[in-house]
Amino acid sequence: MSLIDTASAGTGTALPATLRLGAVHLTVADLDRAVAWYERALGLHVGAGDGHVAELGDGMTTVVVLHEDADARPAGRHAGLFHYAVLYPSREELARAAVRLAVTQTQVQGASDHRTHEAIYLADPDGNGIELAADRPRDRWPAGLGYDGGPAPLDLDALLATVADEAPTARVAEGLRVGHLHLHVGDVESGLAFYRDTLGFELQANLGSAAFVSAGGYHHHLAFNVWNGRGVGPAPAHTVGLRHWTVELPTAADVEVVRRRLDAAGVPVEVAARGFVVRDPWDIAVRVVGTAS
Repeated sequence: MSLIDTASAGTGTALPATLRLGAVHLTVADLDRAVAWYERALGLHVGAGDGHVAELGDGMTTVVVLHEDADARPAGRHAGLFHYAVLYPSREELARAAVRLAVTQTQVQGASDHRTHEAIYLADPDGNGIELAADRPRDRWPAGLGYDGGPAPLDLDALLATVADEAPTARVAEGLRVGHLHLHVGDVESGLAFYRDTLGFELQANLGSAAFVSAGGYHHHLAFNVWNGRGVGPAPAHTVGLRHWTVELPTAADVEVVRRRLDAAGVPVEVAARGFVVRDPWDIAVRVVGTAS
């Protein structure tokens, strides 16, 4: 395992430190089933929709948009979503989410302490991977962000102790957002060439089979791995999983800087409201938008 300092790799202009991630758009096979699960298990609020699409979040911010495709098949060994992280505004809110999972008897797949953040892992009814996470304060993050040591087991008792005297809550509080994406890709170096050298994320760690990149020194806004197999290709049509994810930049000028960098690299973009959509080497779509009105 090797760690690469951000100053030693990547030649593109870095993305703004104030970058945030917007909504993740997913394909599901049965919208009603998926919405019912997200409401019950995660306590999300349902926003706008049209019978085939549903927005879910904390009532103020949309974190996931579900798109129904009745012909969608389960994901297989190809590029696409590994998981997306729902980031809670506090450790207490993550604890309330854990209690909600217990009350609703929702199956979880694992739990970890990454030192920068605590995390609980599970999947929605279509198999889309989800990480429920809460960041620790930045002044408590370890040197090297802890990538050299790997995760520790989550101290669930200590987490739950933060809300021990509370009754379970059925719905999330405000402050939810997307923390990061983790993707399956076919080659880590090709992923770095696109996401670091061209798009402008900064490298935090390269573990050989996975890399972690971010803006502004965050532990990671994006990770990508080859755990589905080196050389895997794009997801077939009508497959459950990621439709696109969203990078939110502060201004239209920031968006234009990134678009020009992609133009210079010969990477095609598609015009979209407030920005553009670009596709990585595995046809995974990223929507880049400006947030200023």
